[in-house]
Amino acid sequence: MEEPEPGAEAAAPPGLRSLLPPRDFLGSRKGQLLLAESVLSFIIFICYIASSAASFMMAPLLEFLLALFLFFAYASKLHEKFKGLYWPLTDFLRCVTAAVIYFAISIAAVSKYNDGASKAAGVFGFIATIVYAIDFYITFNDLITFLKQSNSESPERHKSEDEDSDSDSD
Repeated sequence: MEEPEPGAEAAAPPGLRSLLPPRDFLGSRKGQLLLAESVLSFIIFICYIASSAASFMMAPLLEFLLALFLFFAYASKLHEKFKGLYWPLTDFLRCVTAAVIYFAISIAAVSKYNDGASKAAGVFGFIATIVYAIDFYITFNDLITFLKQSNSESPERHKSEDEDSDSDSD
């Protein structure tokens, strides 16, 4: 019988492991925030389904799907492949709208409905508001850096185009 080589176990065939995000992304601040947003949104969605405030279930479902999409988009480095989409701006707008929506529906769920699932959804909604607020603060700083980089490239390009033109306006 042949014994397997010690390095053969490390190079396992890609199966379901190819769907898992890399460990370095999971250890990053952005990966942890997106994972927390996904988990909280899913918990809030489940709480709203079980409560009498089921009319609020659509917002957590959409936020869960958006957070999950961005989690896998950043993990698979789609933001580097698709340059036409302004990823920091997209992420910033998602975080701002999610924080505002979660804050509003959490206040309504806690104040208007008396069942325990609505109260739990409201409490998790306030926690999600804080997580999304942290994320949009961090994303805002990334967005400002992104916009400064694109603005610093633009004037040089316009300046070089002006220098190359030999128009006599006299």
